[in-house]
Amino acid sequence: MKKLEKIISFVVSGALALTASSMLISCGGSSAKSSKGTVRYLNFKPEVADVYQELAAAYEKETGVKVIVETAANNSYESTLMSKMATKEAPTLFQINGPKGYANWKDYCADMTNTELYKHLSDKSLAITSNGKVYGVPYVVEGYGIIYNKAITDRYFALASKSTPYASMDEVNNFTKLKEVVEDMERNKQALNIDGVFASTSLKQGEDWRWQTHLANLPIYYEFKNNNVDLASDATKSITFQYGDNFKNILDLYLNDSVVDRKTVGTKTVVDSMSEFALERCAMVQNGNWAWGQIAGVSGNKVKAENVKYLPIYTDVSGEEKQGLCIGTENFYSINSKASEADQKATADFVYWLYSSPVGKDYVTNRLGFIAPFDTFSESERPTDPLAVEVINWMNKDGITSVSWNFTLFPSQKFKDDFGASLLKYAQGTKDWSAVSSDVIASWAKESSASN
Repeated sequence: MKKLEKIISFVVSGALALTASSMLISCGGSSAKSSKGTVRYLNFKPEVADVYQELAAAYEKETGVKVIVETAANNSYESTLMSKMATKEAPTLFQINGPKGYANWKDYCADMTNTELYKHLSDKSLAITSNGKVYGVPYVVEGYGIIYNKAITDRYFALASKSTPYASMDEVNNFTKLKEVVEDMERNKQALNIDGVFASTSLKQGEDWRWQTHLANLPIYYEFKNNNVDLASDATKSITFQYGDNFKNILDLYLNDSVVDRKTVGTKTVVDSMSEFALERCAMVQNGNWAWGQIAGVSGNKVKAENVKYLPIYTDVSGEEKQGLCIGTENFYSINSKASEADQKATADFVYWLYSSPVGKDYVTNRLGFIAPFDTFSESERPTDPLAVEVINWMNKDGITSVSWNFTLFPSQKFKDDFGASLLKYAQGTKDWSAVSSDVIASWAKESSASN
C-alpha cells in the first residue's frame, strides 16, 4: 500500500510541476528563454577575436540563442581557463590541445560521441577519445607530408631511360616503391634538369623542426598505435623507439638523394629548402600545407599551383599502403560537462551550425582561414590553396587513415633539440644510428620525468 501511495504522490507531483512549467512558458516567463540555453566560448586565438564576436551576433540574430565570447590573452589560455572554470560563468565551450590537454581537463569534458559535429568529422581517428567515447573534436586541421612537383615526376615517368615499372605517382603507395622511384630519378637527374630529388635537409640548430618533431612523429605514432597505448595515460612517459629504423629509412632517402651533400646539412635552413623546390632544383620536399605561401613567394618561382601535390611519408611500416598524410591540430573543441543540459545542447548546436550552415561555413573558410575537417563542406566552400586542397583530398580518400599528430606528446623542447643535434651528427657521419636510438629513448624518459 505504501508503495502505491508513493507512486501516486510521484505522479501528482510531476503533474503539478508540469502544469507550473507550462504556465511559466505560456506567460512568457524566464523558463522559455532559459530553455534555449546559453553558449559561453573561451577563445584561444586573440587574432580572430573580432571574427568570433561577429559570429556570435549572427548566430543570436538567427536563432535567438545568446553566445558570449571571451578571449584569453596570448600564452595565457590554460591559466585563464582555470580561473574561468571556477566561476558561475564558466565557459560551456573551450579547447584542449590534444591528449595531454584532455588528461588535464577530463573532469570537465562532456561526451561528444552523439553530437552532430563529431558525426560529420571526415576522419574519426582525429578525435580525442577515451574508453570508446569522444571528448575532443578537432575544428581546424593542418597536414604535412612529401610535397612533390607533378611536372617533374611526369617528366620522369615519360623517360625512355627510367627503370621502374610505374606510370605515375598514383602507383607509389609504400616505401619500397618510393625508394625505387627516388633512386631512379636521382640517376636520371641530368635528364630531369634537377640537382637532386629532395630539397636539402635543414639540420641547422633551430631549423630542424621538420625532422626532430614532424618526421619523428611517424615512429612515435606507430609505436603508440600498434601497442594500443592510451595517449592520456602515463604509458606515454617512455618509449622503446620500436620504429626507429623506419625513421632512418626515410631520413637516409632524404639525405642521400638531395641537392646537397649530407655533410653540409648543418648549414641549411627551411627557407633554403623551400627555395630549392620553388626554383625546380629538386622534385620533392617534406613540409606542411602552410608551405604554399613560401613556395609562391620565392622570387622566380617556377612551380605552378596545379602541379603541387602530396604523398604520405612512407617508412616501410607494414600496412602503410593505407596510410595518409600526417594530419592533426592542437585545437579541439570540448563541451563543459559541468554546464547545464540546456547550455550543453545549445553549445553543441552552435558549433554544428558554425560548420554546417552557409553563414558559418563562410566565416570558417574565408574569415577564420581554417581547413575544416568535416564532410559538410562542398568543394566550392573549401580553401583554394593547392596544398590545403591536397590535405582535404587525402582526408576524404576511402580506406586511408591519417597519421595523427602525436608530437604533442613529446616530453619537452629539450628532447626535440637534443634529437635534432643527434640527427645532425648522424647525417655528418660522426654518430652511428644505434647511438642515436639509445639517446632518444633515454632522453624521452629523462625529460618525461623532469616534466612531472
